[in-house]
Amino acid sequence: MVQEIQTRIRALATRRTFLARFASGIFASLIAPAVASGVLDQVEAASQEHAGADLAPMPELPEGLNGQHPIERMIEDLRRALQQKPVDQRRWAMVIDLRKCVGCYACTVACVAENKLPPGIAYRPVITETRGTYPNVSRRFIPRPCMQCENPPCVPVCPVQATWKRPDGIVVINYDQCIGCRYCITACPYAARSFDSGYFYSDFEGGSPQPYELLPSPEYGEGRVRRRDASPVGNVRKCHFCLHRIERGELPACVLSCMGRATYFGDLHDPQSLVSELASRPNAIRLKEEMGTEPKVFYLV
Repeated sequence: MVQEIQTRIRALATRRTFLARFASGIFASLIAPAVASGVLDQVEAASQEHAGADLAPMPELPEGLNGQHPIERMIEDLRRALQQKPVDQRRWAMVIDLRKCVGCYACTVACVAENKLPPGIAYRPVITETRGTYPNVSRRFIPRPCMQCENPPCVPVCPVQATWKRPDGIVVINYDQCIGCRYCITACPYAARSFDSGYFYSDFEGGSPQPYELLPSPEYGEGRVRRRDASPVGNVRKCHFCLHRIERGELPACVLSCMGRATYFGDLHDPQSLVSELASRPNAIRLKEEMGTEPKVFYLV
């Protein structure tokens, strides 16, 4: 009887040791993201201190070791291009790792919040692809920003030259010049353009526009306040890689909000940049390459 009791005590101690170690592991896994988040908050805060030509000073970052956080490396890549290259020698590009995208739509929401987008406008929707036959079915999520094509088919069809490609490769729109003909929407093979019909979210709730709907949009650095009788209502709209953030030395909102770290951004013409490294991998593809548009958004599959 005594021997049996001693055996049970030893078994209980073993279980307690296991549970203690297991709980420690769980606690560490919960704390680690918070610690990492604090580091990123410091980096982002440092990026908002403007100096000189609207470019925030470089934050104090660790040297580029193998364990460097991708956000830190992308900020370094971005600012190196802004500080050391003229605009026509930069080529902004994005790489999206489809193996990491979980379909959380954080990038879509962040884009709407950053650019103060109205209902019916989404610069970065996430397309859901279902593959296989039941019961062997899988899903893949494909974020689809503007491809910022090297040969954009949307540009030559505009009758008033309201859309054009900047020297750094970003395709932009002049809202005051756009007449809303929507030729560019038809010409875009990626369905990356939308028409602003002038709706407010409050229109679907039977009330007046809410204060958050009247906040100025930072798009193109113009600070427009939404009105039914003024641009961009009645114009075509599209993703611009958060150009207003890039010019301040900050990453696009969709890149920072990605919980799976599936989105990368930087200068494709910089061989040291992270996006240049990822875009050169053998598993990198681009959508509809056969059309000769030369998109600047790459997907890792």
